[in-house]
Amino acid sequence: MKKLIVIILLFTGTIHLAKAEGNDKIDSLLHLLKNNNVYKSDTSKVDLLIDIGFEYLGFAPDSSLSYSMQALNLSTELKYEKGIARSNNGIAIYYAIKSDYPRALEYFLAALKMFESLHDFNGEAKALANIGNIYRFKASYQDALKYYLKAVKIYEQAGKKSNIPTILSNIATTHYELLNYPEALRYNFMALEMNKSTGNTRLDAHLFCNIGNVYSDQSDFKKGLEYYYKAKSMSEESGEIQLTSLVLGNIARTYFLIVKDNLKIEIQEPFSGNNKLILQESKSKTFKAIKIAEELGDLTLMKDNYLQLSELYLYEGDCTNSLDYFKKYTTMKDSIFNQEKDKKLTQAAMQYEFDKQQDSLKAEQEKKDIRQKNIRNSISAGLVGALFFLTVVYRQRNKIKAGKKRSDELLLNILPEEVAEELKAKGSAEAKQFDQVTVMFTDFKGFTQISEKLTPSELVAEIHTFFKAFDNIIGKYAIEKIKTIGDAYMCAGGLPVANNTNAVDVVNAALEIQQFMQAHLLERKKAGKDVFEIRIGIHSGPVVAGIVGVKKFAYDIWGDTVNIASRMESSGEPGKVNISGSTYELVKEQFNCIHRGKIAAKNKGEIDMYFVESV
Repeated sequence: MKKLIVIILLFTGTIHLAKAEGNDKIDSLLHLLKNNNVYKSDTSKVDLLIDIGFEYLGFAPDSSLSYSMQALNLSTELKYEKGIARSNNGIAIYYAIKSDYPRALEYFLAALKMFESLHDFNGEAKALANIGNIYRFKASYQDALKYYLKAVKIYEQAGKKSNIPTILSNIATTHYELLNYPEALRYNFMALEMNKSTGNTRLDAHLFCNIGNVYSDQSDFKKGLEYYYKAKSMSEESGEIQLTSLVLGNIARTYFLIVKDNLKIEIQEPFSGNNKLILQESKSKTFKAIKIAEELGDLTLMKDNYLQLSELYLYEGDCTNSLDYFKKYTTMKDSIFNQEKDKKLTQAAMQYEFDKQQDSLKAEQEKKDIRQKNIRNSISAGLVGALFFLTVVYRQRNKIKAGKKRSDELLLNILPEEVAEELKAKGSAEAKQFDQVTVMFTDFKGFTQISEKLTPSELVAEIHTFFKAFDNIIGKYAIEKIKTIGDAYMCAGGLPVANNTNAVDVVNAALEIQQFMQAHLLERKKAGKDVFEIRIGIHSGPVVAGIVGVKKFAYDIWGDTVNIASRMESSGEPGKVNISGSTYELVKEQFNCIHRGKIAAKNKGEIDMYFVESV
C-alpha cells in the first residue's frame, strides 16, 4: 500500500470550514447584503459578496461560486481592481476544490496579474503559491517549484514570514513526489524550524508525518516511526483526527514491514522483538485508523487500510479474512472511482451552466448599454431572478433524473430486470417455482494452496479476470448470475423468464468458459506461474427463486437441483464439463457426451454423469 502524502493547500487556509446551520457570520453578512441593496451598488457590496463567497467555500461551494461571480461582475462594472483580484481568487479556489485545474489556473493567473498591478504583495504571494499547488496537482513539478519559490521570495521581502512554512512544506512534498528524498527532508526541516515562531501545531503534525514518510520510503523505519509518533501526538493535540487516522495507518504499515522483512529494530512499543505481538499491534492500529476514517467518511483512508488488513491477514495465513478485506478494498476503490466519474460529469454540467450564464450576462450587458439606467436595472434584476430560478429547477431536475438512473443501475446490478421492475412497482417480489432450469457451478482446484503463494493484488486480479470473463460469456446466452462465494461461481438458465433452451444455453456457456480457462492456463504456464484449473458441474431440474434479505437484497434459488449441480462440480475433474443424466437427456442431440457411469455423489447416492466434449 502506498503511503499517503498529506497535501497542505495554502488556499484552504483561507476557507472557513463553517456549518450550514446556525452560522452566525454568514447570517450577519447576508443581512448586511440585504440592507445594502437599498443603496446603489458600490465597492462595499463587492467586498460583502466576496466575504460571503469565502464563507460558503467550506460547505456549499456552488453557493460560493454564485456570490464570487456576482462580485466579479460588479467589480468589473465599477472598475474596482482589488475586488476583481479577490473575486478571481475566490473563483479559482472553487474550481481547485472541484479539481477543475485548467479553470482554476486561469482565474489564479488573472488574480495574480491584478495583485501585481496593485502592488499587493500579500495577495501576489498567495496567488503564486496557489498556482504552484495547481501545477503540482497536474504533476508539472518544475513549474510548481518555480512558483513556490517566487512566493517565498515575496514573503521574505515583505517581512511576512508566518506563511512561509506552509509553502516550504509544499516544496518538500513536491520533492518527495519527485523521489528527491534529501531535498524533501531539507525543506521539511526548514519548515519545522521556521514554524516554531508561529505556534501552528497543525502544521507541525503534518510536517512530522511527511518526514516519517520520507524516512520510511528509504527503509529507515526507526526514524520513520520516531516522526510518526511525533505526528500522532501533535495531531491528537491539535484535533486533526483525519491526520491521526493517516498516521495510525502508517505506523501499522511500518510494523508490518519490520516483521515481514524480519528486521531487528527498536520501536517504541514494548514488544521485546516478539513478531506476533508486533503484528497484533499493527492490526490494532489499522482497525483504529479505519474507525476514524469511517467516522469522517474518508473513503481513501478506508480503502488503503482495508488493503493493509488484507496483506496482514494473508501474511498470517488467514486467507478468508485476507480475501474479505481485499473485497472491501476493491469495493471502496470502485466507489471512489464512481465518485470521480460523477465529479467529472458534474464538472461538465457546471461548465455548460457557466457558459450559458456568461452568454446570458453578455446579452444582458448589451441591452443595458442602449437603455436608460433605471429601465436597465429593473430588466437586469428580472432576468437574473429568472435565471436563478431556472438554474435551480434545471439542476434539481437533473439531480433527480441522475439519482433515479443511478439507483436503477444499482438495482439491476443486484437483481434481474423482471424482478427489479416487480419490486419497484409493488414494493416486493414474490418467490416463483420454475419447473425446468439448468444450474451451473464452477470452482478452482487447489485454490487455497495457490492463493497462499500470491499477493492479495495478484489473487484478486486473477479472480476478477475469471469472473469478468464468465459474466461476459453467460451474458451472451441470457443466463442469470446468481452469486459468487469465494472462488465458486454459480449461475442458472431458464429464469427469471422460463424458456426451453436453458440446458443447451448453459452447456454452451460452460464450454466457452472451459476454452477461456485453457487459454489462460497456457499463458500462465509459459510465464512460469502457478495455474488455476477449473471444475464445472451442471444439473437440470426444478427450483424456487426469489429475493432474500431486507437491507441488502439478493436474488437466490433453492431446491435439490442446486445441491445436485454442486455435486456435479465437486464430482468432476479439472478442465472438464461434468453434467448429470437429467441434463444429458436435454442436450444429447446437440453435444458429444461421454458416459462416466453411475458415480457416488455426497449425500445423493449414485448419479449418472457425463463429460461434455468440445465441439
